[in-house]
Order: sequence, then structure tokens, then C-alpha cells
Amino acid sequence: MIDKTLYQKLAETEDSYKALQLKLADPEIFSNQTEYQAITKKLKKLEKTVERFNAYKKFEEQIKGGKEILKETDDAEMREMAQMEIDEAEAGMPALVEELKLLLLPKDPNDEKDILVEIRSGAGGDEAAIFVGDLYRMYTRYCDSVGWTHKLVDDNPSEHGGYKEIVFEVHGEDVYSKFKYESGVHRVQRVPATESQGRVHTSTVTVAIMPEIDDNIEI
Repeated sequence: MIDKTLYQKLAETEDSYKALQLKLADPEIFSNQTEYQAITKKLKKLEKTVERFNAYKKFEEQIKGGKEILKETDDAEMREMAQMEIDEAEAGMPALVEELKLLLLPKDPNDEKDILVEIRSGAGGDEAAIFVGDLYRMYTRYCDSVGWTHKLVDDNPSEHGGYKEIVFEVHGEDVYSKFKYESGVHRVQRVPATESQGRVHTSTVTVAIMPEIDDNIEI
């Protein structure tokens, strides 16, 4: 069962969700596209929490209804069905409660932002540049697979393939939340295409993930 404090927070989240829905229903909101998009994003952010909270309340009603039937009837078949309803709801509640707790945890304010990705070659010469190209293709293919868009901003190609440096944008839903852990130094150990004697080389590249800057921030 959800404790009183958590239940209150979930109820407040549901109230906020309904208030935003009312704002979105106002025809005048379309005249201010910035506000319209901000409200749409907020609704999307709260949607899953409200949906899971409603599922929890349905379990509560299921248990309450089942217990009332157990009190009011002596019919064996009805009592068996009521008990099955209660057992089903009580079995599903613990996992739902844990999910709701996670959904209420504070999130990184940058999580829903688009990003700028910069990949630079480090130690390893030409092989590091090839590794930059490999990472670029990996990231952009991942973007394609999840429906995000990407745009090349700048690149510095290497003579033997790959890039000494490449910069690109990624646009989509909660992009920064998925990419932020990619920041840092990446290392690969392999026999590169540029190696003629079959020796294993170690190459490194650096990846920087930068969230988009808000429009209201002056630089």
C-alpha cells in the first residue's frame, strides 16, 4: 500500500496534470506557441505517473469491492470470484508502488533537452580518427532506430578514413537523458585497418554531450 505522504504527492501530480489539460483546451493557447509547447512537454512528463496512479486506484477499488462482496454474500461461487479479484489486485500492487516511487524521484532538468555531440580523436593517430567515425555511425544509427533526427554541424575528416573531430546535433524526446552517460574518454583495442603486421593498437577518443541552451539564457 502507498503511504499517506506518497499518496498526497501523487494526487497533487494528478491535479497538476488536469490543470494543464484545461490550459491546453483553451483555444487562445495556440497563439503562443512557446507556451503551448511548454505545456505539451509538461503533460508528457506527467502522463505516465498519472496513468500508473490511476491503475493503482483501480486496484484499490477492486480490493474494496471484493471485500464488500465477501461481507454481503454467502454464495460460494461469488465469494470465490471476489477473493480472486482481491488476490489479483494485492499481487499487482507492490510492483506498481515501486514504479510510482521511481516516477516521483527528482529528474535532471536537462533530461528532456536536445543535444550537441562532439567526438574528438585522442591517442592512436589514424586509428583514433577511424574510431571517431565508428562512434559517429553508431550514434546516428541509434538515433535513426528510435526516431530521433540528427544534423551534422562540423567535421574534420582524416586522410585514412574517419574524423579528427566531428560535431552533430540530435533532436527528439528525452535525448539528453539517454546520451548524457556517453560523455568521457572511450577506448578501443583492436588490430586496425591501418596496421600491416597484425599488431593490436589501443586508441582513445573523447565524447562531449552538451544539452541545448534555453532561449531565455543570455550569453
